[in-house]
Amino acid sequence: MTEDPVDRIVLQWRRERPDLDPSPMGIFGRIYRIARLMGDRMEEVHGAHGLGRGEFDVLATLRRAGEPYTLSPKAITATLMLTSGGMTGRLDRLERAALIVRAPDPDDRRALRVSLTAQGLQVIDEAVAAGLGPQHEALAALPEEDRERLGALLRTLLGELE
Repeated sequence: MTEDPVDRIVLQWRRERPDLDPSPMGIFGRIYRIARLMGDRMEEVHGAHGLGRGEFDVLATLRRAGEPYTLSPKAITATLMLTSGGMTGRLDRLERAALIVRAPDPDDRRALRVSLTAQGLQVIDEAVAAGLGPQHEALAALPEEDRERLGALLRTLLGELE
């Protein structure tokens, strides 16, 4: 196995602070770098479909909800952990692009429902499919059993942190 930049950082800390165990830096440093690199790749792929990360997230949330691909702004906000102000801007952009529509909630006159348009459904389906390409390519470096083990380990770690 070859040394990577994260190994060098950990070694430097071991040298400079032998009283500390910097090994967690190796794990979290790699997780951070992987997330940043894959985030950049995903932004490029989604950008080719006219979507920023925020717009992709909203459309994907609606798509995952299943037919009729409709949720309240509050439900979308909760899923994405956004403020209502941040959500309003995203919804405005998506509505201007004709990818969503906002309509009164038939069960509550004070509330709205957000729905994918046919164009929005097409765009998110294409963007999701395109985004899986770089993810599969990155994971191809690992055998299937290692991918499954990595997924399980990360699930455990995330569960502990949440």
